[in-house]
Amino acid sequence: MYRSIVSILVLILGVVLAIGGAWLAWLGGSWFYMPLGVVLAISGGLFMARAPSALALYGLALLGTLAWSIWEVGFDWWALAPRGALLVVFGILMLIPAIAIRLAGRGAEARSGQGAAGGFLALSLLVSAGVAGYAVSIDPHDTAGAFPNERMNARAEVETGGVPDGEWQAYGRTSYGRRYSPLDQITPGNVDQLEVAWTYHTGQERTGADPVETTYEVTPLVFDDTMYVCTPFSTVIALDPETGQEKWRFDPELKKPPRQTTQHMTCRGVSYFDGSRAPAPAAAATTTGPDAAANTGATADTETGTAAPQAADSAAPQDEASALAESDTEVTTQAAGVPQNVVTGNAKPGDPNPQIARDRPGTPGSDASCVKRLFVPTSDGRLIAISAQTGEICPGFGGADGTVNLWANMPNVTPGSAYSTSPPLITDHLIVVGGTVNDNVSATSPSGVIRAFDINTGALVWNFDSKNPDSTTPIADGETYSENAPNSWSVSSYDPELGLIYVPMGNQSPDQFGGNRSDAVERFSSSVTALDAETGQVRWVYQTVHHDLWDMDVPAQPSLIDLTIDGATVPALVQPTKQGEVFVLNRETGEPVLPVTEVPAPEGAVTGDFSAPTQPVSTVSFNPPKLTEADMWGATPVDQLYCRIRFHELTYDGRYTPPSLSGSIVYPGNFGTFNWGAVAVDPERQMMFAMPVYLAFTSKLIERPDETERMVTKDGEPVFNENFGARYASEMGAFTSPLGLPCQQPPWGYVAGVDLTTGKTVYEHRNGTVRDLSPLPLPFKMGVPGIGGPIVTRGGVAFLSGTMDYYVRGYDMQTGRELWRARLPSGGQATPSTYMGKDGRQYLVVVAGGHGSTGTKAGDSIIAYALPKGT
Repeated sequence: MYRSIVSILVLILGVVLAIGGAWLAWLGGSWFYMPLGVVLAISGGLFMARAPSALALYGLALLGTLAWSIWEVGFDWWALAPRGALLVVFGILMLIPAIAIRLAGRGAEARSGQGAAGGFLALSLLVSAGVAGYAVSIDPHDTAGAFPNERMNARAEVETGGVPDGEWQAYGRTSYGRRYSPLDQITPGNVDQLEVAWTYHTGQERTGADPVETTYEVTPLVFDDTMYVCTPFSTVIALDPETGQEKWRFDPELKKPPRQTTQHMTCRGVSYFDGSRAPAPAAAATTTGPDAAANTGATADTETGTAAPQAADSAAPQDEASALAESDTEVTTQAAGVPQNVVTGNAKPGDPNPQIARDRPGTPGSDASCVKRLFVPTSDGRLIAISAQTGEICPGFGGADGTVNLWANMPNVTPGSAYSTSPPLITDHLIVVGGTVNDNVSATSPSGVIRAFDINTGALVWNFDSKNPDSTTPIADGETYSENAPNSWSVSSYDPELGLIYVPMGNQSPDQFGGNRSDAVERFSSSVTALDAETGQVRWVYQTVHHDLWDMDVPAQPSLIDLTIDGATVPALVQPTKQGEVFVLNRETGEPVLPVTEVPAPEGAVTGDFSAPTQPVSTVSFNPPKLTEADMWGATPVDQLYCRIRFHELTYDGRYTPPSLSGSIVYPGNFGTFNWGAVAVDPERQMMFAMPVYLAFTSKLIERPDETERMVTKDGEPVFNENFGARYASEMGAFTSPLGLPCQQPPWGYVAGVDLTTGKTVYEHRNGTVRDLSPLPLPFKMGVPGIGGPIVTRGGVAFLSGTMDYYVRGYDMQTGRELWRARLPSGGQATPSTYMGKDGRQYLVVVAGGHGSTGTKAGDSIIAYALPKGT
């Protein structure tokens, strides 16, 4: 029975490889699988017949596979394993003594033949084991290197925007977006002594009823001996940073938008404003009409807030947007593609676009607790001001309820289709808000407008509509912004000395077709744009992808750093991108500081569209080598063969292969080599620490018969990628095998260190294990994907928790080597922060709540680490 089972398994494997190999060869791929399958099938048949030659033939197949594999991929263990590991397992099973004895029979001649054949197979297995042992001992994907000691010891005065060394006051610690802390208590010499100081549970966790993209991505803020976090549901919690004890929580009583039109439930953080350091607020307007603007320094009108927890004796009226936010009406797609109608909301075809009232701002409250404020973006379209001291509403920002309604003047109002997932940017008197607009739902989406409000009153000061970029004067009451204008969903940066705000821009829907984009859309799509902080006027634009057809939004906060180039100090901006380029620009002019070259790009866009003839490549580039069939991967030869077949069936001419009707490979995919977690830059050592990720995706266009019919989703499902009103719907997803594994071989994730003065990548090491990605908890260090960002410290240690295995890690910034790691209870897809406690200890704080899109385990943990007391 045992012999029969092994024989059948080998026979089936041979038949599958022979048939699949013939298909692959017909597609123009490798011919090896077809003869290998034939030999295995014959060997399986002979083994069932108890012929000794079965073992010799199998040994020959094993050695042939080994030689072919080395020829294809060299001594790369994780590339060799799927080609030969299963064959080795079957070979061992064929050598089990019990089977060998039965095969040998009773005759001496039979035993002799069996022994010779078995010896040859055993030798083949030993050779395979020797090659495997050698391959495991080396890492062909590792780039070893180290920053010189003099660079690591560099010290310089750097601008911090007034943020004390021991605090973390903004998403990137300061408005410069560096994710760098001047603290140096934790060093490479003691980081392995870090231990859990406290753990806190928010009590709010992702469930199956929430959108898939429900994620804990918050970076905790710490100042004035208080830590502030928000949950995916916009609840803000204040904690004692030394003990983790809750001080207060603010619940905005979120009205969850319809699931069909809600892509994200995310809060990457709240924003902090210290009114004690800011100019005195202007007197509130007391008259009506246009002249009221003169009393506030802004427009006479502003947006009123939706119903929210209100301060005592306040009674702000509920407006039309409030009703929309609270509506439980099911979503319809019947109005898709109809201009000036709700695209996928609860209006009927022909209904006018809802007009949201814009009442005059309220008078800023005199409550001393609101001198220091937090601003909370919510997924139902509100921006709320609360006291950093008490968590109570701060009346006067937009009205008595302390709320600005972000749906005001929006076209195509659809609950759940536009909201802020990232913390707004704060200047000394403005709060600047961008936001998410759902990708690929409709060609008539809400606007991606960026707005600046008076920090005290909530009065609209300027608006940047990328389809109408020159008109930044506050929009008139009753008018609407341009529909489907490119948006900025990530985090902006601010240089107060230059008076410039740096905005990472996205694209308009659909992402995969650009045949009807206007000149303004083409100009701002997938760019980093510098706006005048006072007026919103464009100062410069740098486009990172020309005519983006791949959803390569600029996803990350720009990092502002002064660099020493050829002996001169240059005000620079470091902009990571999804496609793997890191552009280092002069932040005054937008000109490249490190060279950028335009290189030819693939052609072949669908009818009615075009592709850009060239694309920019930076000196700092993490663009991976072009995929080949040999790069296809799997757990076994079978799913690897599947990926090889798919590689030839899909269109692929390298990076920037246009989407097609038959399906194209997009590599790197829109998961991003870098995403919202960005990079960390050290302004003293002038270096960058990063987590580049590599995953291939596929993109297929499906021609729509009309503007409203569902093409890629079913009734009741979220309507993403339908592109109502556009020419094509789209099918997109990771390029994976039937087992759900990436079709391209690992590593899929690294850590890297870059010298920003030269653009040289000093080191690059695979990062993370498959412990939480495989059915068995195997700690193989394959280099796994991740989302979330790193931080760096003056102490010479970088920290990162974003990998898809559940660990927080500490790295030596000089070499990039992992020095410490601690197990997390769930996915840590958030950027950590670090601070100094009143007890004199430096803390590291990590959020572990999981990420719906990556499938990591959900949770609600906030965990702080510190060195043991007395260290």
